[in-house]
Amino acid sequence: MKVTKVAILGGGNGGISAAVDLKEKGFSTALYELPAYFSNLSVIKEKKGAMIQDNKGDRFVEIDLITDDINEAIKDAQIVMVVVPGFAVESFAEVLAPVVDENQIIFFNGAAAMACVRFKNKADEMGIKKNFKLCEVNSLTYGTRAFPAEARAEISLRVKKLFLAGYPKEITDEALAAVSQIYDCVVPAQNIWHTTLENGNPVVHPGPCLMNSGRIDYSKGEFWLYKEGITEHTINILRAIEHEQMAIGAAFGFEIEDATQSRARRGYLANEEDDLQYQFNTSEVFTQIKGPTSCTARYFTEDISTGLVLWSDLGKVAGVPTPNIDAVITLGGSLLQMDFRATGLTLEKLGLAGKDLKELIAAV
Repeated sequence: MKVTKVAILGGGNGGISAAVDLKEKGFSTALYELPAYFSNLSVIKEKKGAMIQDNKGDRFVEIDLITDDINEAIKDAQIVMVVVPGFAVESFAEVLAPVVDENQIIFFNGAAAMACVRFKNKADEMGIKKNFKLCEVNSLTYGTRAFPAEARAEISLRVKKLFLAGYPKEITDEALAAVSQIYDCVVPAQNIWHTTLENGNPVVHPGPCLMNSGRIDYSKGEFWLYKEGITEHTINILRAIEHEQMAIGAAFGFEIEDATQSRARRGYLANEEDDLQYQFNTSEVFTQIKGPTSCTARYFTEDISTGLVLWSDLGKVAGVPTPNIDAVITLGGSLLQMDFRATGLTLEKLGLAGKDLKELIAAV
C-alpha cells in the first residue's frame, strides 16, 4: 500500500499538528472534527491551514480539507488516523465504523488506551461486522501544543521511537508498513498489551500531580509540572508506580522501558545516563510545556481512568501487587470526588473479565 492521503480525525493538539506536518511532508491531508466541536476549527477553516512553529522557524501550511463530514474526510485515504483523548474513542467509533472501508488502516495516534479493542467492541455493539485493520502506538508522535483560535501549532518534538501494534496482532506488519511511510519512528510491538503498558503518562502524570495539587490550585494556571513539580521527592512516587508497571509488563512477557529510557528514546530527554529529575527539570521539550492548569485536567482524569485503573486490573490477573497504583487511584478519586474504579477502563468494560493471564495475552 502506497500512502498518499491521510485523514486525521480529531481537532486537538495532535490532530492539528499532524494535519500541517504531514501536508508539509507531501501527503494530502484532511482534518475532521465532530460536528458538535467543529466550530473550534473555524479560524483554521477560514485560513485553510495553520502555522507550524518549530526549530526550522515559522511558516504557514495549507490543509487540503477541513470538514465535519466524515465521508468527505476519509474518501481515498489509505490511513485514517484518529488523534483523540482516550475518553473519546467510542464517540469517534460511532461515526467512523459504519463508513470506513476494510482496506483502510485505522491508526490510533496518542496515549495508548486499548483504543483498538474499544473500537471493535463499539462496532460489534452497533451490529457492524467488518474486518477492520486497526493499530495503535503507545504515545503521540509529537511533543506539541496547538492553538486553533490562532491557527498555529508549536511542534517542539517529532518523536524518534514509538511502539506500534496491530489488532488483530497478525496485521502488525501490514500496519507498520503503512504507518512507517508517514512516521519513521514506529517499531513493532508484540501486541496491544505491549503498547498499553508502554504508555508512560500514567507513570509520570497522576502521582506527581497529586502531590502538587495544592500548588496547582493556588497557581491558577501557572504551574509547570516538569520544571517545578518533578522534585527529589515526587520522583519517588513516579519510580514506585514505574516499578509496578514494569512488573506487570514482565508478567505479560514484555521488558518495559523505564521512564528514563522511554523518554530519551522518544527524544524528550537528552540521554539515558543523567539523573531523571534533572533531565525533566531541564528538558528542552518538557520545560516548554505548561500545566496541568487545574486538578480536573487530563493528567489526573484520563491517566487514572484509562491508565492506572486498567493496570490495577492487570496486576490482579498477573499476581503483581500494585499498592502505589491503587493509592493514586483512591486518593485521586477522593481529590476529585470521583469513583475512578466505577467509571474507568476495566477488563470487564473491555469484555475481557474472568480471563486468566494466558487467555488475556491470547485475546489480543
